[in-house]
Amino acid sequence: MAKQERVGTRSVAKAALVAGGVIVALVSVLFWLGSVAARLLGAPTTLALPPAVRLLGWIALAAGAALGLWLFRYRSPATMIVSTYVTFVKMLSRAQIASLEGRTEPLIVNGPQKYVRHPLYLAATLIFLGCALVTNSTSSLFGVGCVVLWFVLVQIPFEETELRAIFGDPYVRYCREVPMLIPFMKRPRT
Repeated sequence: MAKQERVGTRSVAKAALVAGGVIVALVSVLFWLGSVAARLLGAPTTLALPPAVRLLGWIALAAGAALGLWLFRYRSPATMIVSTYVTFVKMLSRAQIASLEGRTEPLIVNGPQKYVRHPLYLAATLIFLGCALVTNSTSSLFGVGCVVLWFVLVQIPFEETELRAIFGDPYVRYCREVPMLIPFMKRPRT
């Protein structure tokens, strides 16, 4: 049994390395697009932010890191990276959305998921935004905008469709009760 667990752990780690590389490449492309957009719009290179706003960047960075660490108590980073990658591959290959292929995690509604359905994307957004504010970089801020647009317009809608197909009514109820990306937003009454 222990040998089987080690093999499973090694295969998840190997898959996480590949998936992590693809995710880093995608984020890099989105930040590059943000840089191109900033240049095309003639935006200044730096934001010329006052120290108080740059301090907010440090706070956002710390909040994103804390949220990520809290999230890791409920799911390992490797399994999150692999499941995000599997969803991404399904999206690109137009695979059957209800397929459990590569997705073995249960529906988790505790910890940060109690307050926001996509805490990983919120943590990444806070970290990226914090870095952009701390470094005073206009192109980084545009990059953050591209990443957020990707999350909100592409990744999250596909992932939520997949999760509704996999988990059914429990996920639909969860969506009614918990905001998508911004915690503590009041949910409309149905």
